[in-house]
Amino acid sequence: MEVSEHRFVATSSSGEVSSILMRPERAWALYLFAHGAGADMRHTFMAAVADRLAERGVASLRYNFPYMEQGRGGPNPAPVLVKTVRSAVAEAARLAPGLPLLAGGKSMGGRMTSTAAAAAPLDRVLGLAFFGFPLRAPGKHSAERGAHLTGVRLPMLFLQGTRDKLADLDLLRPLLATLMPAPALHVVDDADHGFHVPKRSGRTDDQVLDELCATFAAWAERVVGV
Repeated sequence: MEVSEHRFVATSSSGEVSSILMRPERAWALYLFAHGAGADMRHTFMAAVADRLAERGVASLRYNFPYMEQGRGGPNPAPVLVKTVRSAVAEAARLAPGLPLLAGGKSMGGRMTSTAAAAAPLDRVLGLAFFGFPLRAPGKHSAERGAHLTGVRLPMLFLQGTRDKLADLDLLRPLLATLMPAPALHVVDDADHGFHVPKRSGRTDDQVLDELCATFAAWAERVVGV
Protein backbone atom coordinates (compact mmCIF):
# COMPACT_ATOMS: atom_id res chain seq x y z
CA MET A 1 0.00 0.00 0.00
CA GLU A 2 1.17 3.50 -0.82
CA VAL A 3 1.26 5.93 2.11
CA SER A 4 2.65 9.34 1.21
CA GLU A 5 2.48 12.90 2.50
CA HIS A 6 1.80 15.89 0.28
CA ARG A 7 1.22 19.62 0.53
CA PHE A 8 -1.13 21.77 -1.50
CA VAL A 9 -2.28 25.39 -1.48
CA ALA A 10 -5.52 25.63 0.48
CA THR A 11 -6.27 29.23 -0.50
CA SER A 12 -4.13 32.05 -1.83
CA SER A 13 -4.28 33.85 1.52
CA SER A 14 -3.94 30.82 3.81
CA GLY A 15 -1.02 29.09 2.11
CA GLU A 16 -0.23 25.39 2.08
CA VAL A 17 -1.66 22.58 4.17
CA SER A 18 -0.58 18.97 4.70
CA SER A 19 -2.29 15.83 3.49
CA ILE A 20 -1.84 12.06 3.74
CA LEU A 21 -2.63 9.75 0.84
CA MET A 22 -3.33 6.10 1.63
CA ARG A 23 -3.76 4.05 -1.54
CA PRO A 24 -4.07 0.27 -1.30
CA GLU A 25 -3.24 -2.00 -4.19
CA ARG A 26 -6.21 -2.37 -6.51
CA ALA A 27 -7.97 0.66 -5.03
CA TRP A 28 -11.33 1.29 -6.67
CA ALA A 29 -12.25 4.69 -5.18
CA LEU A 30 -10.73 7.55 -3.19
CA TYR A 31 -12.39 9.29 -0.24
CA LEU A 32 -11.49 12.90 0.58
CA PHE A 33 -11.60 12.82 4.38
CA ALA A 34 -11.77 16.19 6.16
CA HIS A 35 -11.22 16.44 9.91
CA GLY A 36 -13.52 17.85 12.59
CA ALA A 37 -13.22 21.17 14.36
CA GLY A 38 -11.09 20.04 17.29
CA ALA A 39 -8.63 17.49 15.90
CA ASP A 40 -6.40 17.31 12.84
CA MET A 41 -5.98 14.72 10.09
CA ARG A 42 -3.71 12.57 12.31
CA HIS A 43 -6.31 12.03 15.02
CA THR A 44 -6.73 8.39 16.00
CA PHE A 45 -10.29 8.29 14.65
CA MET A 46 -9.20 9.64 11.27
CA ALA A 47 -6.29 7.20 11.05
CA ALA A 48 -8.41 4.22 12.14
CA VAL A 49 -11.08 4.93 9.54
CA ALA A 50 -8.48 5.41 6.80
CA ASP A 51 -6.86 2.07 7.71
CA ARG A 52 -10.17 0.23 7.62
CA LEU A 53 -11.22 1.79 4.34
CA ALA A 54 -7.89 0.79 2.80
CA GLU A 55 -8.56 -2.81 3.85
CA ARG A 56 -11.73 -2.60 1.77
CA GLY A 57 -10.05 -1.13 -1.32
CA VAL A 58 -10.90 2.52 -0.69
CA ALA A 59 -8.02 4.97 -0.86
CA SER A 60 -8.22 8.15 1.20
CA LEU A 61 -6.77 11.62 1.25
CA ARG A 62 -6.80 13.19 4.71
CA TYR A 63 -5.94 16.85 4.88
CA ASN A 64 -5.72 19.74 7.33
CA PHE A 65 -7.63 22.97 7.23
CA PRO A 66 -5.41 26.08 7.45
CA TYR A 67 -6.15 26.92 11.09
CA MET A 68 -5.13 23.44 12.19
CA GLU A 69 -2.03 23.47 10.00
CA GLN A 70 -1.01 26.76 11.61
CA GLY A 71 -1.80 25.66 15.17
CA ARG A 72 -4.52 28.27 15.66
CA GLY A 73 -7.27 27.80 18.21
CA GLY A 74 -10.46 28.10 16.18
CA PRO A 75 -11.64 27.25 12.67
CA ASN A 76 -11.16 29.61 9.76
CA PRO A 77 -14.19 31.47 8.40
CA ALA A 78 -16.46 29.21 6.38
CA PRO A 79 -15.39 30.63 2.98
CA VAL A 80 -11.77 29.63 3.71
CA LEU A 81 -12.81 26.15 4.79
CA VAL A 82 -14.96 25.71 1.67
CA LYS A 83 -12.14 26.86 -0.60
CA THR A 84 -9.84 24.37 1.13
CA VAL A 85 -12.29 21.56 0.35
CA ARG A 86 -12.21 22.54 -3.33
CA SER A 87 -8.42 22.66 -3.31
CA ALA A 88 -8.33 19.20 -1.72
CA VAL A 89 -10.60 17.85 -4.46
CA ALA A 90 -8.21 19.21 -7.08
CA GLU A 91 -5.26 17.66 -5.26
CA ALA A 92 -6.98 14.27 -5.10
CA ALA A 93 -7.69 14.41 -8.82
CA ARG A 94 -4.02 15.19 -9.42
CA LEU A 95 -2.71 12.41 -7.18
CA ALA A 96 -5.16 9.72 -8.32
CA PRO A 97 -6.44 10.65 -11.79
CA GLY A 98 -7.88 7.21 -12.44
CA LEU A 99 -9.94 6.79 -9.28
CA PRO A 100 -13.58 7.82 -8.75
CA LEU A 101 -13.81 10.42 -5.98
CA LEU A 102 -16.02 10.53 -2.90
CA ALA A 103 -15.82 13.29 -0.30
CA GLY A 104 -16.94 14.24 3.19
CA GLY A 105 -15.45 13.96 6.62
CA LYS A 106 -15.82 13.91 10.37
CA SER A 107 -18.27 16.43 11.85
CA MET A 108 -17.30 19.96 10.71
CA GLY A 109 -15.19 18.61 7.85
CA GLY A 110 -18.21 16.85 6.44
CA ARG A 111 -20.40 19.92 6.83
CA MET A 112 -17.89 22.11 5.03
CA THR A 113 -17.71 19.55 2.22
CA SER A 114 -21.48 19.52 1.79
CA THR A 115 -21.53 23.33 1.98
CA ALA A 116 -19.05 23.42 -0.89
CA ALA A 117 -21.03 20.88 -2.91
CA ALA A 118 -24.27 22.78 -2.36
CA ALA A 119 -22.73 26.00 -3.70
CA ALA A 120 -21.25 24.42 -6.86
CA PRO A 121 -20.41 20.89 -8.03
CA LEU A 122 -17.17 19.37 -6.78
CA ASP A 123 -15.24 18.20 -9.83
CA ARG A 124 -15.40 14.40 -10.31
CA VAL A 125 -16.95 13.81 -6.85
CA LEU A 126 -19.69 11.19 -7.13
CA GLY A 127 -21.05 11.17 -3.56
CA LEU A 128 -20.66 12.53 -0.04
CA ALA A 129 -20.28 10.57 3.21
CA PHE A 130 -20.44 12.00 6.73
CA PHE A 131 -19.06 10.50 9.92
CA GLY A 132 -21.26 12.30 12.44
CA PHE A 133 -22.90 15.20 10.60
CA PRO A 134 -23.18 18.18 13.02
CA LEU A 135 -26.77 19.16 12.41
CA ARG A 136 -26.87 21.81 15.12
CA ALA A 137 -24.62 23.89 17.32
CA PRO A 138 -24.07 22.70 20.91
CA GLY A 139 -27.04 23.53 23.13
CA LYS A 140 -29.46 24.25 20.29
CA HIS A 141 -32.41 22.10 19.19
CA SER A 142 -32.33 23.06 15.54
CA ALA A 143 -31.57 21.67 12.09
CA GLU A 144 -30.30 24.98 10.72
CA ARG A 145 -26.84 23.66 9.88
CA GLY A 146 -28.40 21.16 7.51
CA ALA A 147 -30.51 23.62 5.52
CA HIS A 148 -27.97 23.78 2.70
CA LEU A 149 -28.22 20.03 2.05
CA THR A 150 -31.19 20.64 -0.25
CA GLY A 151 -28.67 22.09 -2.71
CA VAL A 152 -26.55 18.93 -2.84
CA ARG A 153 -27.53 16.82 -5.84
CA LEU A 154 -25.38 13.81 -5.03
CA PRO A 155 -25.85 10.48 -3.26
CA MET A 156 -25.11 10.97 0.44
CA LEU A 157 -24.43 8.67 3.38
CA PHE A 158 -25.00 9.78 6.98
CA LEU A 159 -23.36 7.70 9.70
CA GLN A 160 -24.84 8.79 13.04
CA GLY A 161 -24.91 7.65 16.65
CA THR A 162 -28.06 7.63 18.77
CA ARG A 163 -26.23 9.56 21.53
CA ASP A 164 -24.85 12.22 19.19
CA LYS A 165 -25.56 15.55 20.92
CA LEU A 166 -24.97 17.48 17.68
CA ALA A 167 -27.51 15.61 15.57
CA ASP A 168 -30.88 14.76 17.07
CA LEU A 169 -32.30 11.97 14.97
CA ASP A 170 -35.82 13.36 15.37
CA LEU A 171 -34.59 16.40 13.45
CA LEU A 172 -32.26 14.65 11.04
CA ARG A 173 -34.70 12.06 9.71
CA PRO A 174 -37.37 14.57 8.54
CA LEU A 175 -34.68 16.68 6.88
CA LEU A 176 -33.22 13.72 5.00
CA ALA A 177 -36.71 12.75 3.82
CA THR A 178 -36.87 16.01 1.84
CA LEU A 179 -33.61 15.46 -0.06
CA MET A 180 -33.13 14.14 -3.59
CA PRO A 181 -31.64 11.74 -4.38
CA ALA A 182 -32.73 10.04 -1.17
CA PRO A 183 -29.71 9.80 1.14
CA ALA A 184 -28.70 6.72 3.13
CA LEU A 185 -28.79 6.88 6.93
CA HIS A 186 -26.97 4.34 9.09
CA VAL A 187 -27.64 4.64 12.82
CA VAL A 188 -25.28 3.16 15.42
CA ASP A 189 -27.04 2.39 18.70
CA ASP A 190 -25.44 3.93 21.81
CA ALA A 191 -22.70 5.76 19.87
CA ASP A 192 -21.94 9.40 20.64
CA HIS A 193 -20.61 12.08 18.27
CA GLY A 194 -17.15 10.48 18.35
CA PHE A 195 -18.67 7.00 17.87
CA HIS A 196 -17.69 5.89 21.34
CA VAL A 197 -20.01 3.34 22.93
CA PRO A 198 -20.41 2.54 26.65
CA LYS A 199 -19.49 -0.86 28.06
CA ARG A 200 -23.16 -1.61 28.69
CA SER A 201 -23.68 -1.70 24.91
CA GLY A 202 -21.79 -4.99 24.74
CA ARG A 203 -19.65 -3.65 21.90
CA THR A 204 -16.25 -2.01 21.57
CA ASP A 205 -15.28 1.15 19.74
CA ASP A 206 -13.26 -0.98 17.31
CA GLN A 207 -16.33 -3.02 16.44
CA VAL A 208 -18.24 0.19 15.79
CA LEU A 209 -15.49 1.44 13.48
CA ASP A 210 -15.62 -1.86 11.59
CA GLU A 211 -19.37 -1.44 11.17
CA LEU A 212 -19.02 2.15 9.98
CA CYS A 213 -16.38 1.32 7.39
CA ALA A 214 -18.18 -1.78 6.13
CA THR A 215 -21.31 0.34 5.68
CA PHE A 216 -19.31 3.03 3.91
CA ALA A 217 -17.70 0.52 1.53
CA ALA A 218 -21.05 -1.08 0.63
CA TRP A 219 -22.55 2.35 -0.06
CA ALA A 220 -19.51 3.45 -2.06
CA GLU A 221 -19.68 0.34 -4.26
CA ARG A 222 -23.23 1.28 -5.22
CA VAL A 223 -22.33 4.90 -5.91
CA VAL A 224 -19.19 4.13 -7.91
CA GLY A 225 -20.74 1.15 -9.66
CA VAL A 226 -18.06 -1.42 -8.80
